[in-house]
Amino acid sequence: MNKNGHPPDAILSVKGVTKSYGSGNAKVEVLNGIDLEVPRGEIAMIMGPSGVGKSTLLNLLATLDEPTSGEVFINGENPFSYPEKQLSRFRNQHIGIIYQFHYLFPELSALENVMMPSMIRDKNWKNEVERGKMLLAEVGLSHRLEHLPKELSGGEQQRVAIARAFINNPALVLADEPTGDLDRTNSAALFDLIQGLNEKFGQTFVIVTHDETFARKAHRLITLTEGRVSGDEVLNPTNP
Repeated sequence: MNKNGHPPDAILSVKGVTKSYGSGNAKVEVLNGIDLEVPRGEIAMIMGPSGVGKSTLLNLLATLDEPTSGEVFINGENPFSYPEKQLSRFRNQHIGIIYQFHYLFPELSALENVMMPSMIRDKNWKNEVERGKMLLAEVGLSHRLEHLPKELSGGEQQRVAIARAFINNPALVLADEPTGDLDRTNSAALFDLIQGLNEKFGQTFVIVTHDETFARKAHRLITLTEGRVSGDEVLNPTNP
């Protein structure tokens, strides 16, 4: 254990995390004491019935919302101990987020959308243009650099969003229902893409999904029930 009390190889360590909304009779408990560890370099899937807190947990891991109690360590740091400006900087530098609905800027090209986190991070973002081109090539879109989102298919837009999540070389990549709008063939292709990126760049993935076939290809499957971790199964161990 390191000084924060979690294994040194854990990219993500969650201890006793709760989350509630409202107060008094209107108080709703969504997370009821989440404890989990995700080792560096794993692809971990989070599953569970609707309403058990999967998306709430993912928002906490993304530092977009704050726990009511408990601690979250990402890459050895507790981001919620930082003031807001430093927290935003931490999120930009250490966390990549893939949303189900892409959230691409319609007026920007594919390359410009991928570059957006770099533009936020650094005034010298132009130095990252070649990395943006490389990432779009990795997701099979080297021929779409200057295309606007409306000129791309839904699958291509999703791949732009995946490349964007990698631009700042984050330690942790989070995804919320990335196969939600995909058929079985495209879901399989998406996992192959994620697996290839994981193997090549070494980022840790934590993915919320309802797709059990997709989930069981991962290294680890975490199951939530009534706001708690009810299962933590190693499916396909990473290489030692």
